[in-house]
Amino acid sequence: MRSRFMVCIMSGARTAPALFFLGCSALALGVSSASQEHREAEYYVAAVYEHPSVLSPNPLELVSRQEALELMKQNLDVYEQQVMAAAQKGVQIIVFPEDGIHGFNFTRTSIYPFLDFMPSPKLVRWNPCLEPFRFNDTEVLQRLSCMAIKGGMFLVANLGTKQPCLSSDPGCPQDGRYQFNTNVVFSDNGTLVDRYRKHNLYFEAAFDTPANVDLITFDTPFAGKFGVFTCFDILFFDPAVRLLRDFEVKHIVYPTAWMNQLPLLAAIEIQKAFATAFGVNVLAANIHHPTLGMTGSGIHTPLKSFWYHDMDDPKGHLIIAQVATNPQGLTGTGNTTSEMDPSHRKFLKILSGDPYCEKDAQEVHCDEAAKWNVNVPPTFHSEMMYDNFTLVPVWGTEGHLQVCSNSLCCHLLYERPTLSKELYALGVFDGLHTVHGTYYIQTCALVKCGGLGFDTCGQEITEAEGLFDFHLWGNFSTLYIFPLFLTSGMTLDTPDQLGWENDHYFLRKRGLSSGLVTAALYGRLYERK
Repeated sequence: MRSRFMVCIMSGARTAPALFFLGCSALALGVSSASQEHREAEYYVAAVYEHPSVLSPNPLELVSRQEALELMKQNLDVYEQQVMAAAQKGVQIIVFPEDGIHGFNFTRTSIYPFLDFMPSPKLVRWNPCLEPFRFNDTEVLQRLSCMAIKGGMFLVANLGTKQPCLSSDPGCPQDGRYQFNTNVVFSDNGTLVDRYRKHNLYFEAAFDTPANVDLITFDTPFAGKFGVFTCFDILFFDPAVRLLRDFEVKHIVYPTAWMNQLPLLAAIEIQKAFATAFGVNVLAANIHHPTLGMTGSGIHTPLKSFWYHDMDDPKGHLIIAQVATNPQGLTGTGNTTSEMDPSHRKFLKILSGDPYCEKDAQEVHCDEAAKWNVNVPPTFHSEMMYDNFTLVPVWGTEGHLQVCSNSLCCHLLYERPTLSKELYALGVFDGLHTVHGTYYIQTCALVKCGGLGFDTCGQEITEAEGLFDFHLWGNFSTLYIFPLFLTSGMTLDTPDQLGWENDHYFLRKRGLSSGLVTAALYGRLYERK
C-alpha cells in the first residue's frame, strides 16, 4: 500500500480524513467573502514546502565557490517556483526545510564553499536584495531576499553560514571561523529580520554550536510573534521550550531534515505532538528523500493538522493552510462525572481506588473491586527505539493493564469492538536514552507489534487494523509530555482529551477511524538531560 498522504484532521472527527491536498486546501481556504474582514483578523495563510533537494554527488570533495553556487542555484530555483505558486494562494509566510539548499554529509572543510557570510541582524539592518554588494559571499541570502519581495510574503529558509573570529576568542576554531547551521527569516519587503543558529546539532561535524543559545522571535503584522528552531531542537528545553515559556510564542517555524523512526519518532508524529502539548501552531518543513527515510511535513495546530508523508513519490510537495492567529488547545478534564461516559467514570474510579458502579432505572450495580484490579498477563522486554522497554500484551476485548519501570507506572483501560489477528502491547520506559542522542525520557506506549511474537514489539510498522476505545495514563515526574498518536497508513489522529487527574497524566480516545499503530505519552525530563 502506498504511503502517500496529504490530509487534514480535526479533534473529535468520526469520519475518515480526506486523503488529498485539494480537500484540505478547500477546508483551509474556503471562507466566504462576507467573512473576509473576520478572517483577516483571526487567521493567516501559511505554506511549508517539502523539498527533494539536489545533493552534491560527493559531499566530501572540496569544490569551488562557483561550483557550490551552481548546485545551490538548482535548489533555489525550485524554492522560487514554490514561492510564486504560494503567492497565487495568498500565502503570507512560507517555510523551507533544513539542508534544503546545500545538502548534508559534508566535512567542516568541504562545506566551506557552500557557506554565506552572515552579519548579525541585531547589529545591522540589511536588505540583501536591494543592497547586494554590501557584504561578500552573500549570494544565497540575496536570492532568498528577492524571493520574499517577489512573493510578497515572509520567508524562512535554512542555509550554512560563516562568521570570522579572532584568536583572542577562546572558542574560536583553529581555522579562524565559526560555521553554523542557520535559519534565516525575511520579511515581505526582503529585509533580513533575524537568524537562528542551531543549538542541538545531530552529528553535524561541519557546524559549530553557538556559545549561547539563540532565543529568536520575530513579529509579523498578520499573526504577531513567531519562534524559530531547527530539527533535533524539538526534543530539548533550549531553545524550544524556553521560547514558549519566556516569550509567549504561539507560532513556531520549524525547518527540519528528519529521518523517520517508528513507532515513536516519525516526523509528523513529533511535530503534531509538540503542537498539541504546548497549544501552539507548528509550521514544519522537512526535506524529501524517501530512500533515506526522510519525509513528513505539516502545518499543525493543537486540534487540526494538514500534513504530507510519502515514501514512494520522489517529488516535493507544497502544503497551504489557513491557520488561527490564536490557537485553541485541548482542555483538561473536569470532575463532573454526571456528564461523562461510562468508560471515563470507570477510569476515575480506578484512579481513586473505588469499586466501579453503574446506575440503571431500578438500582445501582457495583462491580466487585477485585474485578477492576489490574490483570496480570506476562511481562516481557523488547527493544523499542533502541531502549529496553518493559511490556505486557494487550489481550481480549476489554481490560485494565499496568506495567512499571523505575518510578513510572503506565496504565491502559480499553475496550475493543472486535479483535484483529494482531498483537498489541503496553510498554513503559523510564530512563536515559543513549542512541542517536542522549536525553532522559519517561514513556507509556500502546503499540502494534510487528508480528505475533513478543520480540516483534517495538518494530517499525505503518499498517494496522486494531480498533480501541481507551484511556492511557501514567504517574509522570515531568510536566512536559508529548501525546504521540498514529493510525494506519501514517495517519495522524487527535486525542479526545488530555490532562492531569490525581497526579496522573492521561490520554483518552474513542472512535478510531482506522487501525491503531501508536498511542503514546512521551515525557521529557530536561533537567536529567
